Amino acid sequence: MFLQRLELQGFKSFASKTTLDFPDGVTAIVGPNGSGKSNITDAIRWILGEREAKSLRGAKSDDLIFAGTEKKPRAGFAQASLYFDNSTGIFPIEYKEVVITRRIDRDGDSKFFINQAEMRLKDVVDFFASARLGARGLNIISQGESDAFLRASPLERRELIEEILGLKEYLLKKRRAARELKNTDSNLEKARQSMEEMKPHLQMLRRAVKRYEERDNIANELKNLEESYFGSKVRAIIKELEKIDPALQQAEKEIEVKKQEMVSAEENLKKIEASEPETKKELENIRQKRRELIKEQMSLKPSVQAPRPVAQKVMRGTETILREIKFSAEKAISVSSVEEIRDILRRIIASVDEVFAVPEIKEEEQVPQKDLVYEAKISEFQKLLDELDEMEGKLSSGLDEFNKVFRSAVNELEKKKDELSRASDKREKLFFEREKLIYYRTELDNQLKAAGKSFDEYINVEVREANTELDPIQIERRIYRLRNELASIGETDESIVKEAKETEERFTFLNTQTTELEKASIDLKSLIRELDQKVNREFDGAIDKINSELNQFAKILFGGGSLALRLQEPVSTSPTEELLDGVMPESMSEEDQDEPKAGIEIDVVLPKKRIKGLEVLSGGERSLLSVAVLFGLVAISPPPFIVVDEVDAPLDEHNARLLGEILKHFESKTQFLIVTHNRSTMESANSLYGVTMGEDGASRVVSVRLTGGE
Repeated sequence: MFLQRLELQGFKSFASKTTLDFPDGVTAIVGPNGSGKSNITDAIRWILGEREAKSLRGAKSDDLIFAGTEKKPRAGFAQASLYFDNSTGIFPIEYKEVVITRRIDRDGDSKFFINQAEMRLKDVVDFFASARLGARGLNIISQGESDAFLRASPLERRELIEEILGLKEYLLKKRRAARELKNTDSNLEKARQSMEEMKPHLQMLRRAVKRYEERDNIANELKNLEESYFGSKVRAIIKELEKIDPALQQAEKEIEVKKQEMVSAEENLKKIEASEPETKKELENIRQKRRELIKEQMSLKPSVQAPRPVAQKVMRGTETILREIKFSAEKAISVSSVEEIRDILRRIIASVDEVFAVPEIKEEEQVPQKDLVYEAKISEFQKLLDELDEMEGKLSSGLDEFNKVFRSAVNELEKKKDELSRASDKREKLFFEREKLIYYRTELDNQLKAAGKSFDEYINVEVREANTELDPIQIERRIYRLRNELASIGETDESIVKEAKETEERFTFLNTQTTELEKASIDLKSLIRELDQKVNREFDGAIDKINSELNQFAKILFGGGSLALRLQEPVSTSPTEELLDGVMPESMSEEDQDEPKAGIEIDVVLPKKRIKGLEVLSGGERSLLSVAVLFGLVAISPPPFIVVDEVDAPLDEHNARLLGEILKHFESKTQFLIVTHNRSTMESANSLYGVTMGEDGASRVVSVRLTGGE
C-alpha cells in the first residue's frame, strides 16, 4: 500500500472534513451524477501541483472553495491532503509517512506543505516527479480524457510516456539546467559587457592609484632621505652644541682661575718692588755724585794743556758710566711698567750725554808746563771717583740677589698673563664655534620650515644609515627632486582611491563571476547532454518493451490485430505547459526551443478491418485502444497509483468486464482509484466509496469494504 488516504475540507462540494482510506488494489468511487465524486479526482490532481482552474473544472481559484448553500455557509478556505506510505523510500525523504497538503483561502493565498513544512510549488512538483507522479500524466485520467493519449500530438504522446517511465524527473532537471544555462549565458554576456565598459575607466583609475602609490613610495623615500640627511645634521649640531656648552663653562672657569693667578702675581711683584733695599737709593746717590764730580771736573780749565794721562783718567770715568748704563739696561729688562722703563731710558741717555760732554783738549791749548794747581784738583776728583766706584761695586753686588727675585716675579706675571690670554682666546674660539652652530641651526630650521618641517621634529628621529653612494650635494638634489615630484602629483584624492578600490573589486568580482559562469555553462551543457543521453537511451529501450505488451493487450481486447508505437523523425520542439505540470518557466533556453525530438505515432491494425489508422476507429474501439496503451505502459513501468475517472463509460458490458480483469491483473503492481458507474468495474474493486449529495448541498462519503471482489 502506497496511497493511504485522502482528507478534504472545504474543497468544492466537500464542505466538512472528509476522509477516504485507500487499501491495496482497486478502490472504486460511485455515485449519481452531480454528487461530487469527480471532485475527488480534482482534489488529487490539485495536490499533485495543478494550478490551472480550468483543468480542475473551474473558472477561477475561488471555485475550489465550497461556495455555500442556503442551508450551509460558504467555507473560508479549501484544503486537501494526501497521505503516503514511504516505508520503501519512493520519496526522497526520511519520513516513513509523508503528508502532502495544499491549502487556498479566499484571498488567493495558496500554500503547499510537506509534513507541515511549507514548500514551493516547484519543490512539490520535483518531489512528485521523483516518484513518477504528476498532475498532467497518465497516472490521472479525468472524465472525458480516456482517449487523451490518442488525441495527443506525437510529441505530447512522447512526453506522457516519458512521465510514466519516470523520465520526467530527468526532463525537469534538463529543462531547469537549460534555463540556468540561458540565464548563465545571459549573465555571462552581461558580465563581459560590464567588464568591457569598465576597462577604460578602470585603467584611468589604476593610473591615478599608481601615481598615488608612487607618491607613497616617493614620500617614503623622501621621508627616509630627510630623516637620514637632516636628522644627521640636526643630531650633529645638537651633539656639537652639547659639547661646546660644557667647554665654554670650563673655559670661563679657567679664565677666572687665570685672572686670580695673574692678580696674585701682580701683588707678589708689588711686594717685591716694595721690599727693594736702600742700597739702590745709595747707588743712585753715588751715581748722582759721580755725575756732579765729572761735571765739576770737566768745568776745570787748566792753564796748560793737560797731559795725556789726564785725558785717559777722564776716560776711565767714562767706564764708570758704561757700568751704570749696563745696570740700568738690566733693570729695564725686568721692569713691566712703561713709565719706569722710560725713566731708565732717560737716565741712560743722560749718562751717554755725560760721555760726550768731556771737553776736547786741542793741541794748541796743551802747554808743556805743568799746572800744579789743576793736577792736584784732578787727582782729588779722581780719588773721589775711585772711592765712588768702589762703593758702587760693593752696593751693586748686594743688589744682584734682589734683581734675580724681581726678574722671577716679573717672569711669573708675564706667564700668567700669557695663560690668561690663551684661556681667553680659547673661550672666544668656543664662543665663535657656538655662534656658528647656532647660525647653522637657524639656517637649517629656516630651510626645513620652507618644506613644512622644523628643526625640533628631527631631534628625536632615529637616524637611518644614509646612502653611501650619494654625497651630501647629491642627497640634497635628490630631496628637492622628490619634493617637486610630490608637488606635481598633488595630494591623494581619497575619493578616487575609494572608487578605484570599489571598481577594482567589482571588476575582480565580474572576472571571477565570468570564470565561474563559463565553468557553469560548460557543466550545464555537459549535464544536459548526459540527461539527454539517459532519457533517449531509456526511452528507446522502453518502446520495444511497450510494443510487446501492446500486442498482448490487442489480442485480449480486440481478439487479434496489431498495436505498436513508432518513433517519428526528430522535429524541433518547444516545451508545453503539460510537460512542466503547469509550472511554466520564466524564460526558456534555445536548447529547449530548438532541440530535435522524435514524436510517437500509433500504428494499429484491427482484425477484419482493412483500413488502418486511428481515424477509422469507433468510440468504443478508441476507448479500448486507450485502455490497451495505458496498461501497456503500466506493464513495463507501473506508477505508485493510477486515478481514472469513468474511463469505462464508452465500454459495453463485455469490454467493461475485460477491463475489470485487467485491473485485477495489475492490482498487485499498483493502486487504482476508479470513479465509475459500471457494475463490472465495481465488481473488480477491493473497496467501494459511495458519494451522495446531502440536503445542505454538500457531498458526503459512505465506504463499503468488499472481499474477493464480491
